[in-house]
Amino acid sequence: MQQIPKAPFLKIVYFLLTTMLFIMVLDGFYVLPEGKQAVVTQLGAPVGRPVTEAGLKIKMPFLQRVQLFEKRILIWDGDPNQIPTNDKTFIYMDNTARWRIKDALRFLQAAGNENRAQTLLDDIINGAVRDMVNQNDLIEIIRSSDWSSKYVVETSSARDMTKPPTKGRDKISEMVLAQASQDALKYGIELIDVMFKRVNYIDSVRAKVYARMISERKRIAAEKRSLGEGRKAEILGKVERELKEIISEAERESTEIRGRADAEASRLYGETYSSQAEFYSFLKSLESYQTILGRNSSLVLSPKADLFRYLESPAQKQQDSPFLKNLN
Repeated sequence: MQQIPKAPFLKIVYFLLTTMLFIMVLDGFYVLPEGKQAVVTQLGAPVGRPVTEAGLKIKMPFLQRVQLFEKRILIWDGDPNQIPTNDKTFIYMDNTARWRIKDALRFLQAAGNENRAQTLLDDIINGAVRDMVNQNDLIEIIRSSDWSSKYVVETSSARDMTKPPTKGRDKISEMVLAQASQDALKYGIELIDVMFKRVNYIDSVRAKVYARMISERKRIAAEKRSLGEGRKAEILGKVERELKEIISEAERESTEIRGRADAEASRLYGETYSSQAEFYSFLKSLESYQTILGRNSSLVLSPKADLFRYLESPAQKQQDSPFLKNLN
């Protein structure tokens, strides 16, 4: 029996059917990476609940599309804002927050994408921060709830700031988080925390604060110098008083020692003079000769003068001087 050949169009049909089947099978699967979550849409409308478990997933080919969203924690970093506090002090608030997509389906319907979510968080968090800052004084913003007055330097301006805060920075952060979380949940966003990254004065207020700080430090320096000068005068006075006491005591002791020495010398002189009066007179006469009579000295004296007593003839001196008699 003769075989009837296949028509060329049948080959084309088979090829098209095979290709379509392959594409349908290929487009009917998708892989959800770790750290991602997906929302399946059909003709732009969400279908079913969000897919959060990673792995190989099935969808209807061609009709359904998959939109992926982050499941990990994301960072929101806002721009610094100028905000007045309750005590009318203008400050710059630089805030940051951590957030994540809690409900991907609601997030898709309300926010659409992460860039849009960042813009929404700008309004939500900045508004909550502004409300809380406007309702509290500056001290409440810059101090934590566990603040203690021992951390404050004792100055005249600091004495009025020793009162502990009623809330503190951490409590106000929690209040901001609670208020902002309610609005963020409407967009399928979960706020994990809100933190005050930096709190600073505006330029005009900062210049006044720096001037006041400089003036205060100068006052403290002057006070310290005054105390130092007073302490210096006290120490010098004490040293001078002790020095005078030491010198007075030394002079008193030296006077006593000189007095005892003079008394002892006088006693020894007296004893010596009384026992050897003639010898003592002789020595004193010799000293007088040495003092009075120089190399070119000339004296005009009476022959009866005592100075000539030991200058007379040896015979006469022996008769008159018992000391010379003893020497012979």
